[in-house]
Amino acid sequence: MDIETEELEGGICAPKGFMASGLRAGIKAGAKKRDLALIYSERPCTAAAVFTRNLVRAANIIVTEEHLAKSGGRLRALVANSGNANACTGEAGLAAARRMAEAAAAKLGVGREECAVASTGVIGVPLPVERIEAAMDELAAGLSADGGDAALEAIMTTDTRKKRRAIRLALPSGHIIRIGAMAKGSGMIHPNMATMIAVITTDAEVSPAMLDRALRRAADRSFNRLSVDGDTSTNDMALVMANGAAGNPALEDEGPDYRAFAAALESVCVNLARQMAADGEGATKLLTVTVSGAETEEDAAELAKSVAGSNLVKAACFGADANWGRVLCALGYAGRAFNPETTNIAFSSKAGTVKVCRNGEAVVFSEEDAKRILLEKEIEIVVETGRGPGTAAAWGCDLSYDYVKINGDYRT
Repeated sequence: MDIETEELEGGICAPKGFMASGLRAGIKAGAKKRDLALIYSERPCTAAAVFTRNLVRAANIIVTEEHLAKSGGRLRALVANSGNANACTGEAGLAAARRMAEAAAAKLGVGREECAVASTGVIGVPLPVERIEAAMDELAAGLSADGGDAALEAIMTTDTRKKRRAIRLALPSGHIIRIGAMAKGSGMIHPNMATMIAVITTDAEVSPAMLDRALRRAADRSFNRLSVDGDTSTNDMALVMANGAAGNPALEDEGPDYRAFAAALESVCVNLARQMAADGEGATKLLTVTVSGAETEEDAAELAKSVAGSNLVKAACFGADANWGRVLCALGYAGRAFNPETTNIAFSSKAGTVKVCRNGEAVVFSEEDAKRILLEKEIEIVVETGRGPGTAAAWGCDLSYDYVKINGDYRT
């Protein structure tokens, strides 16, 4: 669905009725950076979330799922920390995650089940929850409509850029709604939720069921088509909160207003996914893989994800080497319907386009032109697999020497 949106400032605080704050609680040992965030809605929210599919799941994932189930998909706040994943920490970790929610709820005057919890950082280390509890007075007192950036900084780990987005949209009914978002994610990123925390706010009125449907579709077309390094973390979560402050009639079915909202939500998630890919650990280039001509959209998505996740393709892009055989190879092991004899491949960037493969075979091309194209910061790998209706894109980054440097001593 084609929609027109207007970009806004303010990130997660752009929608009406949302406030945020962030500060340093001392969770990151020896660091002077913010490491504790709070997001709060002045009005009750419907909420939905998608989580990692890794069978090793952090305490915050388990507790947030519990709270959403007990509250019937209703939230007022999210408290999040960086520097410690609170994963593989047993019953003590679950108790710490619940204490995080209880501390926030007490200061905000809401129920514990109305508070979601998010954590990111080192796995297997006990969470110093007492530091979070000690900082909660200041954190709650600092809530502000201008606090989006402080909250975003507090959830960043190896991120080098702030990842945020906010838009305004006129629904077909004429009501104006806003969607705001922030995300962290740079490494341990792969489809089926990437290592990422994404928090999305909106002042639209949306039923829990329709909000859940919109988020799952948006995540499947964005975060689940994103790969940096092939690893899926223990703490991945995308959460959306809708407080209804825009005053629109509740979106409770598949009408025009809902379709416009869902398309806008998807556009925000795609934008965040692209930002995470561009800021992949050690990355120098953003890769977009576009596949057309597949039998279905799902087939096209799996083919595109296979190419975007190939370490050999990523390494070739880092070296500006038009090694199209690696692309064809990755398509071949994607596990979806695919005929190499009808497949064409091209590399494209703002420096131009070079066709490198036609019907599964090499074509004559200029290595100099190809190198110039692949030296750009944003590269598209364009794949045509046949004449089917299926089209999809996936996102990734190149694989550089710095990825190993960053992850060789991440814990120590």
